Amino acid sequence: MISVGIDVHKKRCQACLKDEKGHLIEELSFPRDQEGINGFRVLLQSHGETKVVLESTGNLWIPIYDSLIENPANKVILANPRKTKLIAEAKIKNDKLDARVLADLVRADLVAASYVPEEPIRQQRALLRQRRSLVEATVAIKNRIHNLLDRYNLGHEYSDLFGKQGREWLHNLQLPSIEKTILDVELKQLESLEKGIAELTMKIALEAVEEPRAKLLMGFTGIDYYSAMLLLAEIGDVKRFSSPKKLVAYAGLAPGIRSSAGKTIHGHIMKEGNKYLRWILIEAAQHASRFDPKLQDFYQRVSARRGRHRAIVGVERKLLVSIYHVLSRNETYHGQRSELLERKIRNLQRIVDSSLQSKRDNQT
Repeated sequence: MISVGIDVHKKRCQACLKDEKGHLIEELSFPRDQEGINGFRVLLQSHGETKVVLESTGNLWIPIYDSLIENPANKVILANPRKTKLIAEAKIKNDKLDARVLADLVRADLVAASYVPEEPIRQQRALLRQRRSLVEATVAIKNRIHNLLDRYNLGHEYSDLFGKQGREWLHNLQLPSIEKTILDVELKQLESLEKGIAELTMKIALEAVEEPRAKLLMGFTGIDYYSAMLLLAEIGDVKRFSSPKKLVAYAGLAPGIRSSAGKTIHGHIMKEGNKYLRWILIEAAQHASRFDPKLQDFYQRVSARRGRHRAIVGVERKLLVSIYHVLSRNETYHGQRSELLERKIRNLQRIVDSSLQSKRDNQT
């Protein structure tokens, strides 16, 4: 079996092919476009069975992985870049050496493989992450507008500066020419982003209403349909985790451990896992620590003893363990009043109905 290491970059990729004894067969560079990938796939076909490894670098690996995996003779592995330390710590570093090291690692079965979600899950992740990105962009714009008002000591009496009346006030503000232009541009960008968020929200809601597992997760305090869909997309198939501890580690919420001279020290959380899971769990934990009867007492005990931050992290872990069991057993979590879950479901259905009505109106 041929071992193949591929160092992936935005425009070109460097590949190294070695035989079972580690002897170099061929080194080549190919463009990371469809034509170049197809040509490399044809080259591998001439070598029969192969073990191919490439690092998980952003989304650059996706077209190469999807193309090579179509051939059953190729065993394709996506390497976790954090664990390929031979490359990361190399003093002399270039594309050829990286590809050679990857080929040697996969030949010796020393590659730490990353999870490769199926295409539907990738699509869901892209949709949900994009919405989060747009929301963050709106927050940045609003902060810049607040800073502009502070610069000129302009106060207002609106509970929501970016509501209908607040925006009308912003549009009518008398400012120096340059600042007025900046403010108008910011408001136009904000409006455009909000339209995009609304469109993505409708799409997510339409998928959530058809997803029974989302309704199970909505039984948690602080988790709405968006949070539920994000959790499902980022976790993927929960059965790939043999225990809740594995899922906690995947989210980067497991504490670091150092053992020396018979002593074990538990440190801060690792933060090397899925950042989107940690983000949405922090949001949920803020609510659960106040309103979930199962977690409120826990939060107060830990907060009094070890501080608020560690208490919130503890709530995040407990939430994720409960989420693991809910998804594994397909059962309901009873951590909030039943009327709150019903309200969440009604809100979701209202968004879906509004979307369908809007489509019908556009058709007519």
